[in-house]
Amino acid sequence: MKKKIDAHFIAIMGLLIGLMVVLSQILGFETQLLKITFDFIPEVVMASLFGPFWTAVGASIADIIGNTILGKAPFFIGFTLNSFIAGLIYGSFFYKKPITVKNAFLCVLCNTLLISLCLTPIWLSMMYGIPLTDAKLWGIRLLKAVIMLPVQTGLIVFFGNALPFKRFAKSMV
Repeated sequence: MKKKIDAHFIAIMGLLIGLMVVLSQILGFETQLLKITFDFIPEVVMASLFGPFWTAVGASIADIIGNTILGKAPFFIGFTLNSFIAGLIYGSFFYKKPITVKNAFLCVLCNTLLISLCLTPIWLSMMYGIPLTDAKLWGIRLLKAVIMLPVQTGLIVFFGNALPFKRFAKSMV
């Protein structure tokens, strides 16, 4: 949390937050029970550069801005909590650590188990009155988890090794 907050820090955070909003709200796919986005890519960049706390804050801001301006569903604070927790997880796995297949897989697995398969069904149940035992809810969530686990892992490793994080990190100090 002892990160130097200056114009460069704010500009990079703003850029990454804006990219998360675009990838989530404009280029994402969303139905009442399912949302597939690629906003995790700038979130990994944020996590690598700023750590768990600032990534959690940035992800929460992106969620609030995206849902306020471009939201396709009603705003629900539980999903902002999901964003905060996901930011903490990404930051814990990637801040000052190499982006490896193992780290990426474990990070995506933690996010999938905690957020996609535990918290999100609770929020959807609260919002739409869907019983937690509903087979349709779980079928969609499990299918998404099985498909997105290798996709997210592969994209994180690809972009994580394609971007010069060490050079960016040195300019942040």
